[in-house]
Amino acid sequence: MLEVVPNKVFNVLFICTGNSARSIMAEAVLNRAGQGRFRAFSAGSHPKGQIHPHAIDILKRLHYDVSGLRSKSWTEFTGQDGPKLDFAFTLCDDAAAEACPVWPGQPMTAHWGMPDPAAKKGTIAEMHYAFADTMRMLTNRINIFISLPMKSLDALSLQKQLDAIGKAKDTGHEPAQSAG
Repeated sequence: MLEVVPNKVFNVLFICTGNSARSIMAEAVLNRAGQGRFRAFSAGSHPKGQIHPHAIDILKRLHYDVSGLRSKSWTEFTGQDGPKLDFAFTLCDDAAAEACPVWPGQPMTAHWGMPDPAAKKGTIAEMHYAFADTMRMLTNRINIFISLPMKSLDALSLQKQLDAIGKAKDTGHEPAQSAG
């Protein structure tokens, strides 16, 4: 059950199998966009142990703080010493299909699957595009997430919203502006 108290900082874990690209990027985006209301972490079921160079490159080009980012196992978040999680989001189909550990705090969970830019093969330009597209999708979904009225949503309504974010079509088009 999500506990909402004044000035609460929500702990969010982003999960991918390798914890080298999508989840790392999501951690950086939410930590900046969440403006102190959210604290993001990332982890992998089978972490690569290093961050993909294109993920670091795009984050640096967009002026994100990358100093504390590292590829790590989700076991860091399963013990009593881990942060009490409010939300846990899987970003890849492989991690979503795995049996996830029991997270401290029994966080709300949702699957926000998207293609793995690290799996993209092609030219340097195609690789940069794949990472930029992933960054766009993550930013869009995270911005929707942080705009949810946490205090006024019951658990069922919030869960429906979280699931809907993961099912949203990432077209890259901004909503139409009304004339007037």
